[in-house]
Amino acid sequence: MAVRPPELTLDEDATAFFDKGKLMTHWTTSDIPPQNDRTAMVTGTGGLALEDALALSRAGCEVIMAGRNPRKGADAINRIRQQVPGARVRFELLDLADLASVAACGERLVGQLHRLQLLINNAAVMVPPERRLTADGFELQLGTNHLGHFALTAHLMPLLRRSAAKVVTVSSIAAVQGTINFDDLNSKNSYVPMTAYAQSKLANLMFAFELQRRSEAHGWGVTSMAAHPGVSRTDLLVNGPGPNSVQGRLRRYLPFLFQPAARGALPTLFAATSPTAEPGGYYGPDGLGGIRGYPTVAKIPPRALDRDVAARLWDVSEALAKVRFASEDSRLEQPDNVTVDARSQQMSAAASTPPQS
Repeated sequence: MAVRPPELTLDEDATAFFDKGKLMTHWTTSDIPPQNDRTAMVTGTGGLALEDALALSRAGCEVIMAGRNPRKGADAINRIRQQVPGARVRFELLDLADLASVAACGERLVGQLHRLQLLINNAAVMVPPERRLTADGFELQLGTNHLGHFALTAHLMPLLRRSAAKVVTVSSIAAVQGTINFDDLNSKNSYVPMTAYAQSKLANLMFAFELQRRSEAHGWGVTSMAAHPGVSRTDLLVNGPGPNSVQGRLRRYLPFLFQPAARGALPTLFAATSPTAEPGGYYGPDGLGGIRGYPTVAKIPPRALDRDVAARLWDVSEALAKVRFASEDSRLEQPDNVTVDARSQQMSAAASTPPQS
């Protein structure tokens, strides 16, 4: 059963709404505080990731853009440097659909960096028409959008903890349609593109909330929150279902439904930089049911509030991604050298073994 937040009286609810609205009315990148003393990592090299990196660079932040295509990474960095001369931005190789690549990236950064105050889990794949697998045999959307970011955060935890970092995980308005199907997490028995995508985005949101709860419980010192971009003009739709799909045609023939990527990035940037963004918060656009607009507190899908499901998803994700979040010290436990506990084995079995490619 979903865990519901405490109900407010009408007066309390009105006051809370007014206060939050007042704090975020037409919030834009011009409201970002100076970021000169921060280092940030953003997954992805185009669309929202590019807008995130550009805005952070303008505010003085050192930015690492992580992606699987060095050429696209170089193009993104050149675009940023053209607009922000002297920008401290670089590319890091990362394939979220390959857990070995995720582990290698995390190991490099933990060894190279003294601090990483901000991690934005942004990159995603969306509704490929045919079921595809990651390098590790997971359904592509679950493996990339959720498990890849889950594992990346785990590998970076020693660095994030000593930096008292903030982690912002990007979800989607599609999360409201999502269900965590433990009997078929990898969509092996039935693959419906949007159903798999919605599950992965609900998993993103539940991970963000559970990370905040566990950080508070174990004293990790890491702040976690989530954001979604509404419906934005990025290459996500074109690169996923393709330009001739229903989604691709909507973008081409009804462009007014899609807000610019720079506007879509605002909720993420608000969560990442605003001193009024709350731990465990969820932010999205304020207009047309969350489709477009300026940042505001987003409505949380009821399923995302189910703490039992979130805890189970965490255990399953640790087992499948072969990572373990340390509970008491700053070192990441290495599950390759230990036996996954019985509960994780049971959860992993319930999620079904990933199919072999």
